[in-house]
Amino acid sequence: MVARELDTAEAAVLAPSRVRDPSRMPRLVGLTGTLLMAAGGLGAGALPVPNPVFGLRLLGLPSRNTTIAIAVTYTGICLLVLAWLWVGKMLRARGAVPPAPTPAQLARTAVMWAVPLALAPPLFSRDVYSYLAQSATLARGLDPYVLGPAEALGVDDPLTRSIPTIWRDTPAPYGPLFLIMGRGITALSGNDIVLGIFEYRLLAFAGLGLMVWALPKLARRCGLDTGLAMWLGLANPLVLFHLVSGIHNEALMVGLMLAGFEIGLRAGDRLLDRNLLVGALLIIAASAIKLPAILALGFLGMEWARRRGGRIAHVVPVAGLFSLLSVVCYLPLSVGTGVGLGWLKTLDIPQLIRSWMSVTTDLGMIGGQVGILARLGDHTDAVLAVSRNIGLAASAVLVVMLLFAVLRGRVEPITGMGTALGAVVLLGPVVHPWYLLWAAIPLAATRGLPRYRRAALAASAVLALLVPPTGADFQFRAFQLPLSIIAGIGILLVILLVLRHHLAGQSGHDIDVLPGRSPVPVPETTP
Repeated sequence: MVARELDTAEAAVLAPSRVRDPSRMPRLVGLTGTLLMAAGGLGAGALPVPNPVFGLRLLGLPSRNTTIAIAVTYTGICLLVLAWLWVGKMLRARGAVPPAPTPAQLARTAVMWAVPLALAPPLFSRDVYSYLAQSATLARGLDPYVLGPAEALGVDDPLTRSIPTIWRDTPAPYGPLFLIMGRGITALSGNDIVLGIFEYRLLAFAGLGLMVWALPKLARRCGLDTGLAMWLGLANPLVLFHLVSGIHNEALMVGLMLAGFEIGLRAGDRLLDRNLLVGALLIIAASAIKLPAILALGFLGMEWARRRGGRIAHVVPVAGLFSLLSVVCYLPLSVGTGVGLGWLKTLDIPQLIRSWMSVTTDLGMIGGQVGILARLGDHTDAVLAVSRNIGLAASAVLVVMLLFAVLRGRVEPITGMGTALGAVVLLGPVVHPWYLLWAAIPLAATRGLPRYRRAALAASAVLALLVPPTGADFQFRAFQLPLSIIAGIGILLVILLVLRHHLAGQSGHDIDVLPGRSPVPVPETTP
């Protein structure tokens, strides 16, 4: 289904003349990487407590030597990232057209890489255990926006024990729709953590399916090759690592948001156009997973007003309609289902950690340390609050500027939405690699990101390597993780030497893009 969606008429015409599939070798390299990640994840993943595979004859082997398991996992991570870069280097400004892999070949490659990660334990994050505990809290008639998992379920509850200590006493920061979905998952899985993990993974795949449907259509609106947009946006290691393997609810949030945006852009001039209403409702549903998705509603409304003439008088009716729809949706979700409006008071829960990837947090920490060195006292918390508030104010100003740029027709709506979400993330108090997907996936369908595809490939590759597969950073693993990384690099070098020997004497577009080759450059034409 994905291959049929992505393939284009041009690729269909040129396919018969293709002698060699250029994606075959990197596809196998990436598959080797995901298989190593799946095997190593049995001992190095973000496993539940107690580990359900511990003591089993075969599946329990990785958990008996965590250092080796982490090394194997890191080898797989590097192989997958290198394979993704390998394919990305074959793509041209025109996109996935010969001699590069076709969109259908790219789709098969991405699906093949995703399957082992979908069957493996969670990697890179333990958030799914918080999802399970918060949903169980709601299912037991308690308020997850007031009580943390430890207080609601007890410290010894199987669902609580797998949650990192810092989050055991914190309420849920997610929207009511996500918790309501989770309550249904709890009804099916109960306290079975393994079953609950796979149910949440199915929910993540539903969001990914919406992205697969919407992103090519948004790319065509911008006149872009769908294969290039999908490779940069959905086959990205950040997506495979944090949405497929890590099971973050960004998958459902971004999927609903993009689907709503695409449907909403099909609307005509009528205010009560069915497409406009359906698109707005899907975006509101996305914001009921995570609130930042509500920004897409503003850009959809500005684009509708632009088509009517681009004056403020055209903004007022659509703003009123969207406000009314939001109230109509949020009331039954929040009040009618018993979860209340408490989720609006817990949105700052993620700020409990000091994220080193956040520019505003880093500036606040530096300011606090300067005060200590100057013997002015430790005012780090106060300086941190000021720097974070400045960042939020700056992002709000940028969002408003982008909204008016869309209204005036100077910026495409999908570009404005993606840029605005990027500003909110980068200037926000907490930044995780998967937060960047709020912006990276929509921007993959715009003229900007594919134009700078090499920079996008490099940035995604670096960010994909930042989060340890254990989901617990270097805490309690001060010696284990560095030794595992060194061992993983050694295994990787051996595999690369074997691959280099295997490719010696071969030729083709995939071989020509490798380092050390000097092929005749193919002229690129930018549409």
